[in-house]
Amino acid sequence: MARRRSRSRLRGASVPDAVVLDSGALSAGASGQVRVRAELAIAEQLAVRVHVSSVVLAEVLRGHARDARVHSLLQAVTKDAVTPELGRAAGELLGRAGGDDTIDAIVAVSAENLSGRVRLLTGDASDLHRLTADMPNVSVAPI
Repeated sequence: MARRRSRSRLRGASVPDAVVLDSGALSAGASGQVRVRAELAIAEQLAVRVHVSSVVLAEVLRGHARDARVHSLLQAVTKDAVTPELGRAAGELLGRAGGDDTIDAIVAVSAENLSGRVRLLTGDASDLHRLTADMPNVSVAPI
């Protein structure tokens, strides 16, 4: 059985309170990409909750055999619903940031709504850096 590390011992190392996966990170993790798998293993070892917005599932799942790997990964992940309030906040974020990627905005706002420090794993770092520029609790980590 894996030993869980003390979060308090590692607090100085900027251990996040939550990890969020966008569609690129979810796909990469399901495909076994080493960087994402390492991030998920560390999150598990430190008992850090991993989140995926339910809208990300629409970008990743296609009803193919490949989906089995995604579903396997999703078993250990919290799936966050998209509410009307979250949708409204994502639209306003797009207006402020001048963007047009609705799903990235939903992922960014979902990350911001989590408590504590949030590490957002993404395959689209430039857009998410722009969207999270005014979110001090969210750090974007390219995969």
